[in-house]
Amino acid sequence: MSEVNDTNGKAGGAPDVRLDAVDEAAVWLDLNGSPAVTWMCTPERLDELVVGWLFGEGYIDNQAEIVRMRPCTSELGFWVEVPVDKYDAVERAERRRVLASGCGAVTTILGSMSDVPRRRAPSPELDTPTLRKLFKELFARGERYKDTGGIHAAALTDGQTLLYHAEDIGRHNAVDKVLGAAVLDDRSPEDLILLVTGRISGELAFKAARARISAVATPSIPSTIAVDIAKAARMVLIGRAVSGNPQLHRESEGREPGTGNREPNRPEPGSATREPEIR
Repeated sequence: MSEVNDTNGKAGGAPDVRLDAVDEAAVWLDLNGSPAVTWMCTPERLDELVVGWLFGEGYIDNQAEIVRMRPCTSELGFWVEVPVDKYDAVERAERRRVLASGCGAVTTILGSMSDVPRRRAPSPELDTPTLRKLFKELFARGERYKDTGGIHAAALTDGQTLLYHAEDIGRHNAVDKVLGAAVLDDRSPEDLILLVTGRISGELAFKAARARISAVATPSIPSTIAVDIAKAARMVLIGRAVSGNPQLHRESEGREPGTGNREPNRPEPGSATREPEIR
């Protein structure tokens, strides 16, 4: 955290008020000899940020596919090389650069719905008390959040405990950092659950789908595009995750998590677009 003291123009410049500001810096990535991205991010755990972004965008499937990764010694930036066939495959894909809805980045690269990998594993069993416990632990780990509140957080969990946690000024950056932490630990994020503190945007859902995450949960809500992506990927989105009635968005499977043989909730007449809720 950075501190800015406001002197209010007093003689001698004696400070009387501390104004908090959260750290933010520009970090660039040069990939296979070409500029790839510049993040506006919290300047820590940058190796995880880079590796998580490469993984989430499809340039690598594991850390062994990073041919070379070298940080710049004079400014915040990295030179990275990945296998040429992987690089060319991503660059040739039907993807377009769009203005992102998230903070911490100016643009993102979004693929078409046909690019969304479809999970084969069943949806995870989730319940409200467990979600609350996991989010309570996530917030308890937020040192920067405790300092200023001006920060996002993300975590990967197996449904029982938090495995990886990160904070960043941009929620997408926080997601990249936890994905990168898993990849650098030689653990696939596939079928893990992603917890985020901000809304689930389309680009965040696309990133999670490419990583074959089983579910994404937030105290906030998802966007409509995120819901469409999740259904295409057979990935579950959980909005209002710490409320009394978390909202479940998924492709219909005939049962809700934890309901056993009970019939799923039916929508009210005239509210066919409303998603069922976890009880």
